[in-house]
Amino acid sequence: MINKQNIWFLTLFSLVLVLSIYYITMPNELLINNNTKVEETSKEDNNKEKISIEEADYIETMRVENDTEVAETIKELEHTLTNMSVSTKEKNKAYEELQNINKNTAKEDALESLIKNKLNYESFVKIEGNQIKVVIGNEKGSTSTANEVMRLIQDEFESKRYISVQFKDK
Repeated sequence: MINKQNIWFLTLFSLVLVLSIYYITMPNELLINNNTKVEETSKEDNNKEKISIEEADYIETMRVENDTEVAETIKELEHTLTNMSVSTKEKNKAYEELQNINKNTAKEDALESLIKNKLNYESFVKIEGNQIKVVIGNEKGSTSTANEVMRLIQDEFESKRYISVQFKDK
């Protein structure tokens, strides 16, 4: 039986899903405008504009790919939840997986913010079970920086996590 709490959860989750799908299906021009640098210069002889476009950031690319993957997984799980021919056990498993995805996504965002606020690095964090993958952008990698990031992340968890840190330039 579905209670009010489940209805609210499904309603809010559906809203998040719709917004995610909207973000994924946005025209590329809107995404490019947010990740580009436009430089206008005028020449005295023919007054033409020169536009230089900077490629999308590696970190942002990883985020978009991750968001797409998560949205597809959520869609499959929601289909399982709404399918009348699926057993209650399978629906419960799908519901638990949805909760786990939401929990991991929130924790990933929190860890990215923590790295940004404490260490001032742009990062991408992906949690899969007890493994955490961290990608730091715009930084020449050093072992001391990697150790700082790993200590900072491990302090956020009670149990041991396997943390890997990569450094990528734009």
